[in-house]
Amino acid sequence: MTDYFALLDEPRRPWLDSNVLKAKFLALSARFHPDRVHHLSEAEKLAAHEHYAELNAAYRCLCEPKERLAHLLELERGSKPEDLQKVPAGAADLFMEVIQVCREADALLVEKVKLSSPVLKAQWFAEGIQATERLRSLQERLNAMRDALTTQLMNLNLAWESAPPFGSPARLNVLPGGRLEQIYRDFSYLERWTQQIQERLVQLFL
Repeated sequence: MTDYFALLDEPRRPWLDSNVLKAKFLALSARFHPDRVHHLSEAEKLAAHEHYAELNAAYRCLCEPKERLAHLLELERGSKPEDLQKVPAGAADLFMEVIQVCREADALLVEKVKLSSPVLKAQWFAEGIQATERLRSLQERLNAMRDALTTQLMNLNLAWESAPPFGSPARLNVLPGGRLEQIYRDFSYLERWTQQIQERLVQLFL
């Protein structure tokens, strides 16, 4: 598999500076941009297009923490992390809250299509505002948790960079308790819940 870290000339580590990553991507991809290769032969243009697409894929992967961790773990272990369905114990209460608020929003959306009376529409609008506030409050909490996980990744870099060399069985064990994979799973849950909330926010006021 392609090592996206190497492709973008970035060290293989849990956290990357997004500004540095973007600057490297723009510099590396500029010479392969379609506007720069139109004068080349068809074979050269095809090769440039493929490399440009690969650089784009690398950038999209590495700029997102969840995808970056999945790629890092696959490079190190030779296999992708499994997607477990069980919610972490520490996030169970929040998960139930997300489910409840989303169900309330879904019930409002079902009611919306049945409304014909202006009075009922006004009442629904007031309830919709309250549901939106609850959804946005949860969204803010999820964003704060995402920021906290990002900070943890930054703090893990030092330990990761002092790990045994690539290929050593002890390399992934430098982080206690499978912490790298757990953070990947936490990002996965947060991404899924944030997506569910955002979908309801959009639907409530279409």
